[in-house]
Amino acid sequence: MNFQQLRIIREAVRRDFNLTEVASVLATSQSGVSKHIRDIEDELGAEIFLRRGKRLLGLTKAGQTIMGYVETILTDAGNIKRLAEELRAADQGALALATTHTQARYALPSVISGFRKAFPQVRLALHQTSPTEITSMLLDGRADIGIATEALALHPDLVTFPYYTWHHAVVVAKGHPLEGHAQPLSLQDIAAYPIITYHAGFTGRPMIDRTFEAAGIKPDIVMAAMDADVIKAYVGLGLGIGLLAAMSVDAARETGLSLLRADHLFAENTSYIALRRGRFQRGFACRFIALCRPDLSEAHIRKSVQPPS
Repeated sequence: MNFQQLRIIREAVRRDFNLTEVASVLATSQSGVSKHIRDIEDELGAEIFLRRGKRLLGLTKAGQTIMGYVETILTDAGNIKRLAEELRAADQGALALATTHTQARYALPSVISGFRKAFPQVRLALHQTSPTEITSMLLDGRADIGIATEALALHPDLVTFPYYTWHHAVVVAKGHPLEGHAQPLSLQDIAAYPIITYHAGFTGRPMIDRTFEAAGIKPDIVMAAMDADVIKAYVGLGLGIGLLAAMSVDAARETGLSLLRADHLFAENTSYIALRRGRFQRGFACRFIALCRPDLSEAHIRKSVQPPS
C-alpha cells in the first residue's frame, strides 16, 4: 500500500469514478490508475469499488469504510507537511482563500490589506466562486479558508465561525416611485415592481425566496446575478429594483441610486469563516482569521478544527 494508491481512491470518489479524470488530475495514465486499484484490492483482499465491466459505479460497503481511513491518512500526511513548513518558515508560504464576490468586494479588503502588511512573504490566492464550490475546495484541500453566507455551516466536515451579520436592502434608481413611497416598505410594495437580485445560492437568496413564499407572494424576478455590482448596473438602467446586501451600496459614491431599508422584511443573514475539520492551519492562516474575528485566538482555532475522538 502506498500514498499514490490512496490518492487514486480519493480522486476516484471526487471525480465521480471517472478514471480518465483521475489519471489527468494525478498526471498518470488510465491504465496505471486501474493497475493501482487492482493492486490495493488484491493486497486488502476486498473490493473497494462497485463495477459494471471496466467502469466504476461507486464504493462497496468495504470501500465506504476504507474511504474514511484514506481521507484521514492523506489529511494527516498533509498536516505533517504543513507543520514542517510552519517550523521551517513561519512567515512564508501560501494561503488560499475561497469566497464569494460580495465578501471579496465589500467585507474583506481591509482584512486582506492588514494581512499583506503583516505577512508580505505569504502568497495569497483569492478564489471568487459559489458557496457550493467553496465547500468542495475546502474539503479537497484547494482552499485553506472559506468565507460565505450559505452552505458552509451545514457541512459536518467543516468547522465554522460566525464572521458578521447583515441584511438585505432595496436599491432603486433616483426618481423611482418607491423612493418617495411611505416608509417602511412592505413585501407587496416591493413585489409590485420587476426585481433584480442574486442568483440562486448566492448572498442570502434562499432567505429572499423563503420570505416571499411564506407571505404567499410570487415576486417578478426578471434578472439574477452573482454579484451586487451587476445588479446595481441594471437597476441604474431602469430594468427593475434591486434586492441586495445593504453593505454593497455606497450612497456617497453611487449618487444615481437610492438605498431603502428592508431589514424589517428579511431576516438577518450570517457570513461564516470555514475550515476543513482535521486540517492543520498555518500560523498565518490563524492570523488571517483573527483579523476577521479578533476574539478568536490561534489556540482556540486549532482546538476547534481537531476531529472528534
